[in-house]
Amino acid sequence: MPAEPVVPIPPGQLAERAALVHALAQGLGAQVLETHISWILLTPAFAFKVKKPVRFAFLDYATLQKRRHFCHEEVRVNRRTAPSLYLGVARITGDASSPEIDGPGPVIDYAVRMRRFADGALFSERLAAGALSVRDVDSLAAMLTAAHAAAPVSRRAPGAHASPFSRGLAALDGARPAFSAAECDELRAWLEAGGRKLWPQWIARRRSGHVRECHGDLHLGNIIDLDGQPAAFDAIDFDPALRWIDIAEDAAFPAMDFAAQGRPDFAWRFINAWLDATGEHEAAGVLRYALVYRALVRAQAEQMRAPSGDAAARYAREALAWSRPVPPCLVITHGLPGSGKTFQSQRLLERLGAIRVRSDVERKRLFGLGALESSRARGLDIYSREATASTYARLFALAQIALAAGFNAVIDAAFLRRSERDAAHDLARACGARFEILVCQAPDEILQQRIAARTSDASEADAAVLRQLRGVAEPLGADEKILSLDD
Repeated sequence: MPAEPVVPIPPGQLAERAALVHALAQGLGAQVLETHISWILLTPAFAFKVKKPVRFAFLDYATLQKRRHFCHEEVRVNRRTAPSLYLGVARITGDASSPEIDGPGPVIDYAVRMRRFADGALFSERLAAGALSVRDVDSLAAMLTAAHAAAPVSRRAPGAHASPFSRGLAALDGARPAFSAAECDELRAWLEAGGRKLWPQWIARRRSGHVRECHGDLHLGNIIDLDGQPAAFDAIDFDPALRWIDIAEDAAFPAMDFAAQGRPDFAWRFINAWLDATGEHEAAGVLRYALVYRALVRAQAEQMRAPSGDAAARYAREALAWSRPVPPCLVITHGLPGSGKTFQSQRLLERLGAIRVRSDVERKRLFGLGALESSRARGLDIYSREATASTYARLFALAQIALAAGFNAVIDAAFLRRSERDAAHDLARACGARFEILVCQAPDEILQQRIAARTSDASEADAAVLRQLRGVAEPLGADEKILSLDD
């Protein structure tokens, strides 16, 4: 995305359109905001977005017909996630000196008509103000999960889409001024090596339906609090190749942005909430590449918007940080039902920065159950010895994917038998990872109270399961390394 139009638009055309927009704003009593590709006119109730007559390497709004087409396309793609925000396409009519919205006379341009949202509603603004909560993060993961589930799946041949590899290199080229020459060389080598290594995974994910019509530009400045729920807006309308992408690339954007804005705990909370909801833990294999790419996209965009600002440099640092993983760590929990394993492992993953796999969730997923569905209602025995063995095998396989990608991994399971803990230790050794055990304990009466009080919980362990597991629990050996969250 070069900063200058590939085919220059006559300066007079852009100046004439700017004069028209300001005349329209005066008639509406609207405030005018400007980006490098549009003007936004804000009235008390509405926002009108007028596309500039510009042509870039990645975008072409040069003609009236194209602006009309992309206004309609913008409404279409954004009504998927913010239907109450996007009201339709308005005609700008009249003449250049006294234009109107949907008035008489010829059409001189088009605008996207939107409901105006409250000042300070952007997630980027709320985060900066300290107003964004863990509930907002969890709701964002749920919203994106639903959006991806409803999104059309690409039916094109795997090679028909622009590869993340080529898009990553293009973003690096656009963000080049934000890096030193040595950093550019380092990232280019990392992207090229990663592209070769991950290409079979990207192809496999395309064939299995993971390339869908996504948002494409899901940074925190394109997410708002709308009527108490997160809503994504300003999806990419101008280039389908940037929108028809792997869902992991879409999810990587807000995660990367949380980290870049100084909240890595929110980044890891979001990643894990999305993985738990979707079952997309295999995406950990491509997630790091997607995180680097998204940081480069933002560095490039900020370089275009404000070359002398510090935002581009911040995202450049983020890209470098994600591309430089340190040796990972595998942590397993150890404790009976009700001992607080999920609560404590949530604290750990946000502090350590880790991908967690939960036995309660994956056990049910193996049986085709949602996290909060009842196995008893379906007549299933999900706590049999065979089911437990299958669950641990699944947990180990998913943790291995995360560790191989350079992520810390947390396995939230009981690990009451020494053989189970030894198997996890063997996995850590094989992946070159440190290994530690997070011990969770509580008095027996507390365990029983917590189990009895469970309502919206993935675990179905009851008093009978507690008695059964207490009977097979094997104490930790003196050689087993215990992790303290107070360290």
